Amino acid sequence: MYYPIIIQNEALGGQIILGILFAILFYMILHFLVKTLEMGYVLRNMRPWYTHFYFFQKKLNRDQKNILKKSFPFYNRLSKKHQSYFEHRVACFIKDKDFIGRDQFKITDEVEVLISATAVMLTFGFRDFYIGIISKIIVYPDVYYSKLNNTYHKGEFNPRLNTLVLCWKDFKLGLDVDNDNLNLGIHEFTHAIHINSMKERDISSTIFSDTFKELTELLLNEPNLREALVNSHYFRKYAFTNQFEFLAVIMETFIETPTEFKAKFPEVYGKTKQMLNFHFAGY
Repeated sequence: MYYPIIIQNEALGGQIILGILFAILFYMILHFLVKTLEMGYVLRNMRPWYTHFYFFQKKLNRDQKNILKKSFPFYNRLSKKHQSYFEHRVACFIKDKDFIGRDQFKITDEVEVLISATAVMLTFGFRDFYIGIISKIIVYPDVYYSKLNNTYHKGEFNPRLNTLVLCWKDFKLGLDVDNDNLNLGIHEFTHAIHINSMKERDISSTIFSDTFKELTELLLNEPNLREALVNSHYFRKYAFTNQFEFLAVIMETFIETPTEFKAKFPEVYGKTKQMLNFHFAGY
């Protein structure tokens, strides 16, 4: 007399499994359709379909938020909505990375917030803003001796160790003087973003790397433009060491003096803006 109950339970179990399989299939089809539609949008517009979408936004505490207001002008130029997105990303970035002080340097809220804000600023137009190739951020109080090339450094990025290294003195100077196109944090984070974009295939990394290829081809095909860049002395000589340093220097210039950059070299400015998907804060 228990058979009907057993059969009923087996039928119910089969329906549940079938429902789960249909749900998985529906999700896979929907995911494929969304990816296909977005890729079409990206090919037409060279920007992500969307950038910011969060179920729950993390908050900075009052002291951390005051650090942004006092020492990070980019944050103050954002709309209220974008400021809330920026705070969320800074909070997430701080939690995601290991900050390590060297030579008795103490990691404070100011250190974590301003370094993280620099990374978030550069990736604010990206959907994935974590720069996954970085797991540790080491901070020295002053210039430090590097065994990589047996000389003193202000900063470096080591992809093999997934580590970004900064001298706090020069990092802070780059923030305090914001119109000399010299910013250690932007420079070193750009190296990390550049290498990360070559390893990852998310939408933002693809746009970044593909647009940089377009910029490289533009300069190869237009020697007059390339010569004008060199002769203008607007970009410091270090920019022309190799493609990695060129990109890092133009990012410093783009962030610090965008109006002058756009007036002098609108094509290069446009490609840089496209790489970063910057459509906020007056850029």
